[in-house]
Amino acid sequence: MPKIKICVAFLLLIGCSGVVAQRLPDADQVLAQVNAQASEQDKNVLLVFGASWCRYCKQFEKFLAAPEIQPIIAKHFVVARLEVYEELGRNPKLNNPKSDTLVRKFGDADVGGLPFIVFLDPKGGLIVNSNRPSKGKRTGENIGYPSAPEEIDWFMVMIKRAAPELTENDAAIVEAWLRKAAS
Repeated sequence: MPKIKICVAFLLLIGCSGVVAQRLPDADQVLAQVNAQASEQDKNVLLVFGASWCRYCKQFEKFLAAPEIQPIIAKHFVVARLEVYEELGRNPKLNNPKSDTLVRKFGDADVGGLPFIVFLDPKGGLIVNSNRPSKGKRTGENIGYPSAPEEIDWFMVMIKRAAPELTENDAAIVEAWLRKAAS
């Protein structure tokens, strides 16, 4: 009887290891899927590059999930997430394949911090990214999770560019949430 239990446990372990070994979808697949969904829904894309070790990424996720924010974001955007720079947390297997190439394509050439936030049109064209214009930096400086006043200001510029039909009331809700969380 114990041999049967050991064999069953071994088979379960082998079966489960296949699940763990499955690859994450590559960045191109994620982008193609989200662009199709955005086109179908007549929305733009909010693409967030993050990492499991990034506390600011977790703060941005909390912002996106907040009950007063989530409906505003959902009204205007299809949200997608890609894991990138996981090697910095010593776990590169968590990266979406090709996410490093895609994050550079959209403007994070210097690993300027995470999250790196990108707004795209439904065809994948860049509307704006989280690189706030900065003196002496050609590509700007990534705001990451917007918590400083100038970062919140840039995030509001970003969201208004990406969702020109955003009402003043909804914009005020987003800005108030960020400013309250920063205090």
